[in-house]
Formats: sequence, C-alpha cells, structure tokens
Amino acid sequence: MDSGLGNPAVRRQIVAAAALAGWQGGHIAKGWWRHGDGGYGWVGPLFWPFAIYDIYDYTIRGDGIGFWDYGYPDIYAAIFAPYGHNDLAAYTGPSPHGPRHRRVPPLQQLCGDDSREIAGLPINQIQQAIQPNEAQRAALDDLANAWISAAQMIRASCLTQTAFTAPDRLAVMHQRIGVMIEAVLAVRQPLGKFYDLLEDEQEARLNALAEDRRKTSAAYRATEAPAQGCGAAQPAVLQWPADEIEARLHPNDTQRAALKVLQDANARAVDILTAECQPKDAITSPARLDAVDGRLVDMQQAIYLVSAALEAFYATLSDEQKAQFEAIGQKRTA
Repeated sequence: MDSGLGNPAVRRQIVAAAALAGWQGGHIAKGWWRHGDGGYGWVGPLFWPFAIYDIYDYTIRGDGIGFWDYGYPDIYAAIFAPYGHNDLAAYTGPSPHGPRHRRVPPLQQLCGDDSREIAGLPINQIQQAIQPNEAQRAALDDLANAWISAAQMIRASCLTQTAFTAPDRLAVMHQRIGVMIEAVLAVRQPLGKFYDLLEDEQEARLNALAEDRRKTSAAYRATEAPAQGCGAAQPAVLQWPADEIEARLHPNDTQRAALKVLQDANARAVDILTAECQPKDAITSPARLDAVDGRLVDMQQAIYLVSAALEAFYATLSDEQKAQFEAIGQKRTA
C-alpha cells in the first residue's frame, strides 16, 4: 500500500488535519462540512485540495471515492462558511501558538505536486503490463506529459486569493472548477489516442493494475464511509437555516423575496448535482474522464446559479446583516 500522496487514505488524513487545525482554535474533532469519505472540500481558504489526484485516481484507477464526494455540500459550505476571519488567520498569517491550536500544514502541500513521480503516470508499471510497441510508447509519453501539464494548471490556480464573503467564496469555487475543466481538456486527446492504440488484451492488463485500488476503496466505503457520495440525501446539518436567518437578519419584504430566490437556486443546485451522479457504465479511462468533465460542468452550472442569486440577495443587505449572515456557519459545531 502506497504510504505517500498517491494513497487516497493518506491524503484524507492530511486534509482532515488541515481543515480542522485552524477551525475554532483546532479543538473540534470533526467539522460539520466533512465529506462522506472523511475528507473536506474546504480547508481554510482553499477549495478542493489535491484536486489533480482525485481526477487521476478516478480516470486511471477507477477509484472515485474522493472525486465523487464533491457536490452541493461544498456549495453550502461556501455560503455558510465554517471559517471566520480569526480562523483564516491560522492559514494565511503567522502560525498561532498555544494548546488550543493545532499546527496548520502548509496549504501549498494540499495544492498537489506537479512532479512526474507523483502527478504523472506510473510509466514503468504500465510499460511492464502492456509491453507497448513504438507507437504506443510514444503515445504513453505524450499522455504522461499531458497529466503533468494538467497538474501544473490546477496547481497554479491554487490559493490565488482568500475570500472572506460568501459571494467571493463562490467565485473562488467557480474559478477553480473552470481550471479543472481546462486541465481535463488537456488530457482528453492524448488519453483517447493512447487507448485507441491498445489491443483488447493490453487494455485488460491495464485495467487489472487498478483492481487492488478499487477493492481497497470499496472496502473503505463499506466500513468507514457508508452510503454518502453525490447521490445521497443531504444530511440534516445542510438544511437551509431559514429560522436562523430570520432571527439574525430580520429581513424586510424585499430581502425575503431575494432570499426565496436564493433558496430556490440552492434547491435547483441540489437537483443538478444529485440527478447526474457517478455513472456506472464508465468502464474505460476515456469514459471516466468524460464523466469527470460532465460532473465539473454540472458543478460549475450549479455554482453559477447559486452565485447569481446570492449576489442579488447580498445587494439588499446592510453591512450588519452581511456580518450576521457570514456568522451562521461559523457558529456551528460538529
């Protein structure tokens, strides 16, 4: 079993520790915005840590436990952020000290590594498995370089800004998803070319390389993270906090109308992201990459719908009301 970043369990442990290290002084064992697989979509100011690894694991290895846990809960966590200004200081400023604070890992580590060894293909393994001819070897090299380029693109989009308001956080999400879509596009043609050159037996050998990973993920899902994922019902903690908004903001009629539009946009986002969930017929790497692209496009659409409605709602609020709205997520416990 890989003990480095190539192992999803190792990445989840790093992400969980980082997500909670600066939250509420680092003294809460589990945050409310936690994914079903034990990871977190938001780590301080960073959205989607280790994004290239999640795309790679599902596309090449058929292991979608990390990728497909992203969805509406992350949009909800952007609207009602768990992190306040003081929490974010633990990630963006000098490291806090004292028994109530955990050490915050460098966020750049969570952006992923763009080296051939980590973010690229396991060239030697693949070559040993399929015994490529000259044309296949050249296509494999092109594919490996494409994965490295995709990793560099996603890494470059990491931590471009720290967002302190809900509209800004949704903008960060939208931008990051957009870069991920571009990275997928960069891989699509060389991946398709490589697979087109494979014989059926070679493709079977390539799929066999991922079998252990898929079995390990299935076992983890069954014992540690049951029945979550993109198609699962939203947990109670993600229900729209209408009563709390009413009590904190005391909205007028105009604001209530804008709030209703925002709630409707969120309901539509839930529908988009639960209707088109992980496809069961994506049995080849090119098909899985297409599924990744489709999911990211759906997420971008859902984020855009919510973002437009949120901007309109925010435009009706006073500064005090905005502050009260921002405080809703930060007051929650595990």
